[in-house]
Amino acid sequence: MKTITNNILKILLSMVLGGAILYWMYRGFDFQQVKEVMLHQMDWTWMLLSFPFGIMAQVFRGWRWRQTLEPLGERPRVSTSIHSIFLSYALSLIVPRLGEFARCGVLKRYDNVSFPKALGTVVTERAIDSVLVLLIAGATFLVQIPVFMTFFDETGTSLDGIINRFTRTGWMVTIICLIAMGILFWILLRKLTIYNKVKDTLSGIWQGIASLRKVRNVPLFLFFTLAIWGSYFLHYYLTFFCFEATSQLGMSCALVTFIVGSIAVIVPTPNGAGPWHFAVKTMLILYGIQEYDALYFVLIVHSVQTLLVILLGVYAWIMLFFRQSTILKTE
Repeated sequence: MKTITNNILKILLSMVLGGAILYWMYRGFDFQQVKEVMLHQMDWTWMLLSFPFGIMAQVFRGWRWRQTLEPLGERPRVSTSIHSIFLSYALSLIVPRLGEFARCGVLKRYDNVSFPKALGTVVTERAIDSVLVLLIAGATFLVQIPVFMTFFDETGTSLDGIINRFTRTGWMVTIICLIAMGILFWILLRKLTIYNKVKDTLSGIWQGIASLRKVRNVPLFLFFTLAIWGSYFLHYYLTFFCFEATSQLGMSCALVTFIVGSIAVIVPTPNGAGPWHFAVKTMLILYGIQEYDALYFVLIVHSVQTLLVILLGVYAWIMLFFRQSTILKTE
């Protein structure tokens, strides 16, 4: 009962946090104008062109996950691996991070893959992705320093000026996001402490982490990793061309805002709702985009891409459901 209560509180807190940030950002916002933008001012061709990259990012993740499981003697079907990824992202919209456990459960149920081993490889994946994002972030911001300096010189804006323009509410949102990240890390540490008490589980997780050393085709693993993040980036970058205000910004701005948004989603809210909007909007304004244009961009892009995640999750659930029905009929 206590566990259920704690889980409910975590869900409510994540929803409240995301909702509070969104409320602060869009208070007094004319949502009727969003309909006008979507129907008459957007170029939906670019949005549709971005969808295959959003799908392929998850497909590549499914292929890479299967590759990390093979050295452990686990060989799930390709379709199961991909469907588990689709479903995990959709479930994480309801409960942040739930998808990480759900996809391991899918492999256990349909292909009898060891849950602890699968969970260990998930830990490995997250560690590798985090390192890659940090490396890209460092390189990107170093390259973009001249851009920021030029922006400051041409507009007469100083870093102190930006800080002074940051409202009290803006500081509060930033501090709340940092606190939420700290709470998330604390929860993860507690969970790892619990795992330490279970020898078999810990052993399975360690095997999953160590599996990377035994991956047979390292170049293919690296290709999958780069393909995942390259697809994510193109899924985001192509949406710039949907809007007149962002269509001229270029790939460098897209890369900076993409990295900032990727870091912001660490804050445990459904699909990063709230922190992602706040971080990307702030960076777009730094690149000279008017605030209302930035608000339209983050609201529409995030909503449409979230809808795609939901549709992929529903598709995966249907496919897994029919597979289970087929298995039951043959027994």
